[in-house]
Parts: sequence; structure tokens; C-alpha cells
Amino acid sequence: MHDIIRNMKNNPFIPIIAIDGTASSGKGTVAYKLAQKLEFNYLNSGALYRLVAYQALKDGLDLTDEEKVINVAKNISPIFEGKKVIVDDVDIWPIISTQEYGQHASVISPIKELREVVFDLQRKMIKTPGLVAEGRDMCTHVFTDAHVKFYLDADVKERAKRRHKDETEKQSGKTLDEIIDELILRDQRDKDPKRGSSQLRPAEDGHIIDTTSVNIDEVMKICLDHCKNKNII
Repeated sequence: MHDIIRNMKNNPFIPIIAIDGTASSGKGTVAYKLAQKLEFNYLNSGALYRLVAYQALKDGLDLTDEEKVINVAKNISPIFEGKKVIVDDVDIWPIISTQEYGQHASVISPIKELREVVFDLQRKMIKTPGLVAEGRDMCTHVFTDAHVKFYLDADVKERAKRRHKDETEKQSGKTLDEIIDELILRDQRDKDPKRGSSQLRPAEDGHIIDTTSVNIDEVMKICLDHCKNKNII
């Protein structure tokens, strides 16, 4: 891996690892850990949509007002530092990482013109020594040129248990059944064929990983082994 980094100046090759998957399937954690392990840049694409929703609501806008939401996206300039999403010197990730903003992001993300604006922001993240990008359409739309593509999924009840643990720590008061219903609705939105190129689905050349009964270390090993087989690390 370090040989690749040392040779970057004389080699235009920039490895891209793209990860898609359902909500609470573990893709965010895996992507972040992979980026840390490989010393690559990290892109949480969902954070961009959450950020747009956050800024729009902060400005008192209706998320169904597509023109105004698109204008918000054109004027955001976040700084990404690991998992931090810094706006005006403040890390707002603890706010926009909630299930509430996940739902808001799911509402606005199908907007075609908005996705075009966000697409440009995402592609600008391709920088040396490499990129790990996670989201809903990283493999099938944004980074179709990714050298390695993963799709993570898990049983909805298992995903709900993971989310419930997080919500309990945040003292949100949400029940497990409420979270299951939210995830089912989220899956329906994300997988809706009407979303076109942004529809959540495994890439034809992607590697599918069921995380229902495996821990994060096991998933990491699967991903790293696959990357080695693809000769990018």
C-alpha cells in the first residue's frame, strides 16, 4: 500500500473503493475504518444530502421546494475531516447523523438537479492517495469507475437492533418497532425504481456482503482481502 502512495506523483492511478448498502448495514463504519487503515480519503456521500436538508430547514425552507433546496446545495462548502462535517468552524455531524436527518436526506435525494450538484462535489473527492466512498449509488452511478465495489446488507431486524442501540445512547426514546418501520420505509424509498440511476441496488460487478451475523472485524477482513485480490493495496 505504501509503495502505491510513494509512486503516486509519477502514476495517475488513484484507487477508488466504493461501498453502497442499506441503512445501518455497517457500510459507514466499514468505509471509515478502511479509509483509516489504507490512509485514503473518506467520503460519506449521505452527509452531503443530510447537510443540504439541515441548511434548508435552518433557513426555514420546505424540503419539497426543489428549486430552493437545489440553491442551498450550490452554496454549501463543508470541510470533511474524517467523520467530521465542518460548517462555519462547527462539526455538525452529531446533528445530521440522526435517523431524523437520514429521513430528510431520503426525501430530497431523488431530486435530479440536486443529485447533479452533489455529483460534482463527490467527484472532486478523488484525490491521492486514494478514496473510500460510501452511500447509496456510489458503485452504480457516482463512481462507476471504482476499482473495488462492495454492497452491504443485513436483515432489517438486525439493522434495527443496531440503530436502536445508537438511539438509546442518544436517549431519543424511539422503540425498536418504530425503528423497524422507519428502516422499511427508508428501504422502500432508496430502492424505488423511479429513482433511476440513484436507486439503491448492487452493482453488477460488485461484491455483496451480508453483515447480519458477522462482526466488523470479519467484514473488514473480507473487504481487505478483496482489495488485495484486485491489486489496489
